[in-house]
Amino acid sequence: MYRFEASLIREGYRIIAGADEAGMGPLAGPVVAACVILPSKRIAGINDSKLLSEKKREALFPRIMNEAQVGIGVVSETIIDQINIYQAGRRAILEAFHKLPQMPEYLLVDGRMKLDVACRYRAIVKGDRKSASIAAASIVAKVTRDRMMKEFDREFPQYEFAQHKGYCTRRHWQLLKIFGPSPIHRKSFAPVREHSFEIEAHEKFAVLS
Repeated sequence: MYRFEASLIREGYRIIAGADEAGMGPLAGPVVAACVILPSKRIAGINDSKLLSEKKREALFPRIMNEAQVGIGVVSETIIDQINIYQAGRRAILEAFHKLPQMPEYLLVDGRMKLDVACRYRAIVKGDRKSASIAAASIVAKVTRDRMMKEFDREFPQYEFAQHKGYCTRRHWQLLKIFGPSPIHRKSFAPVREHSFEIEAHEKFAVLS
């Protein structure tokens, strides 16, 4: 997990950040990104957030927040609908990058995303399984977003956001079909847009009849 960081350190880089986002695929809620500069002392247990249990992520989250340097970026579902999910994810990562306490000398980012940052960077496919810095960012982004979705669950309990976190599970699909889109659903996403049209057509028919 530290081979990319170790290679960069041998090249002379000292301040290395990792970036990743959570929430590109859900039908509801924001996309959240994190940038993390890990401390020199390694934090045991860091891995791709998708390979960790919720309990393990929650245990690692405060350690990363307390021992590392962290920036977090959040882009709402409204902005996602305006600029598309790829650009929203990119904006969230740039926001997280600029919120770091100090400027990194090198940035490692998950995926193939192209960024305009004031340092050298490298995009790594499946980087959250290959770089500790990216993996730490994936944990911070995932835990932050999950907590936000649990808050939305209190506001919109009928959608059960605390359980599926806005992802397109069978249960979420059923609830979307029953209640229609909520204010935090991504209206530009095809499944949500289709349900929006269904609700609108039903309401128009009710008025006419």
